[in-house]
Amino acid sequence: MSSSPTPSAASGIERSILIFSIWAVLGFFGLGLFLEGMKYDAWALSATGVGVITLAFIAHIIVNGVFDTGFSQGEAVLGIGAYGVLGLVFVVSAATGTMTMADYYSCLTLFGVLATGFLAYLSTRHGMRGAFSRFHVRPLGKREESL
Repeated sequence: MSSSPTPSAASGIERSILIFSIWAVLGFFGLGLFLEGMKYDAWALSATGVGVITLAFIAHIIVNGVFDTGFSQGEAVLGIGAYGVLGLVFVVSAATGTMTMADYYSCLTLFGVLATGFLAYLSTRHGMRGAFSRFHVRPLGKREESL
């Protein structure tokens, strides 16, 4: 018996390595630019970091398309969780008054781009009706009333 993985397992491993490499290079580089922009109160530098993070997201979607897969459950949970933690940090920082205007605009840019990217992904992957159906679930046994 051979210990080499099956073709589908091998493609899954290749996809995982590609995704990890994309986020290790582009994701951390974009995060570094974003944080440097916040450190020096330079919105343009932070916006460049957001752009690089967006490139990583686009590259991730392209890899998903090449391997004919979607986001794994773990990837989706990590993305939504990170968005939630970042949102909490933003709200706490804004409430305590420790943010400069450049920091404020940098964070709004990040959240706006991430939310727009998420909605664009849902609409292109599932279509407008399918994207809405991901969130709207009708209870069993209930009919929609006609207009």
